[in-house]
Amino acid sequence: MATDTLTTPGTASARPPRRHRGGIRGNENVAGWLFVAPVIVILGLFLLLPILMALWVSLTGWNGQGSPFTGDVPFVGGDNYSRLFAEDGLARRDFMTAIRNNVYYVGIVVPVQTALALGLALVVNNRLLRGKGFFRSAFYFPSVTSSVAISVVFLFLFANSGAVNRLLGLLGITGPEWFADGRGVLHLLLGAFGVDSAPAALASGGPFGLSWWEWLSGPSVAMTSIICLVIWTTSGTFMLMYLAALQNVPVALDEASTLDGASRWQRFRYVTLPLLKPTTFLVVTLGLIGSWQVFDQVYVMSQGNPAKTTLTPAYLSYRTAFRDFDYGSGAAISFVLFLIIILLTLFQRRLMADRDGPRRGRWWRRRVPEGS
Repeated sequence: MATDTLTTPGTASARPPRRHRGGIRGNENVAGWLFVAPVIVILGLFLLLPILMALWVSLTGWNGQGSPFTGDVPFVGGDNYSRLFAEDGLARRDFMTAIRNNVYYVGIVVPVQTALALGLALVVNNRLLRGKGFFRSAFYFPSVTSSVAISVVFLFLFANSGAVNRLLGLLGITGPEWFADGRGVLHLLLGAFGVDSAPAALASGGPFGLSWWEWLSGPSVAMTSIICLVIWTTSGTFMLMYLAALQNVPVALDEASTLDGASRWQRFRYVTLPLLKPTTFLVVTLGLIGSWQVFDQVYVMSQGNPAKTTLTPAYLSYRTAFRDFDYGSGAAISFVLFLIIILLTLFQRRLMADRDGPRRGRWWRRRVPEGS
């Protein structure tokens, strides 16, 4: 009897209280939405709505007069996009020239600024270095300085009689006219070997209205000066990211590898560098996004000249909309640039995935446990 009395409450009458399926009570759910609502409204009004309005403008032939949402504005559909890729004309040629210039720009800026940022972080993180605060501030100072002010300073440095050409003159090298020379660097190198004109195989037949010789021109002399400016001003920011990651590397790992007889290069190659992999992909991703959005340096220093060799998609979008008053085409260029950045970001996100763990198959490929 005593046993029945003790066991009955635990089996029959004592049941756990029923919980809400979502794990959140109704009043807490409402309170959460009330707290988030101001941010949603602000982002919707000042981010999502302007993007949708710009998308509509890219489908019209709006010239900037009046409102683009009236019936007087012609609707052209995808014509603004087709002119950039499919139709022969000045619009496609300028856009592909801008893409070519930006590809060379990205191909040089991103690797160099990443390597330079890592090198500066390793120097500043050295335990034996004195005056770390001074060097951190000195390396980071260009990143917080106005890009317009630095661009004006670089205009004087790379002038025909500027400091850069005078320094080259001391070495017996005649400096070029930096912002008036539209020749590509690869063409200049080939010219040193006697190749001054395009070979017959490269003179025509290139994609999107440009010959292979034009695609393989390399960055121009003017674009090279802009590349030097951007690398100098952006490496400090990425140095701080690497420095924060280096300070989180366990000292015990470095000491254990030293006891195992690893050299300094081996410790960096097999211990430090793998631990910096997430930071490296973050730096590369941010560098790619920022490189495709370059505008202010081009606007101040060259405005796409000489011979459109410093023209970039971001500046071309601005010039098409606000100077040529073709807001539809300008918005279309900006959305194509937005798509390029999204694809590159997704590509970097895929590379950032950790492949050391077991791979997860798709849901229809997963094995069903036996006996189920």
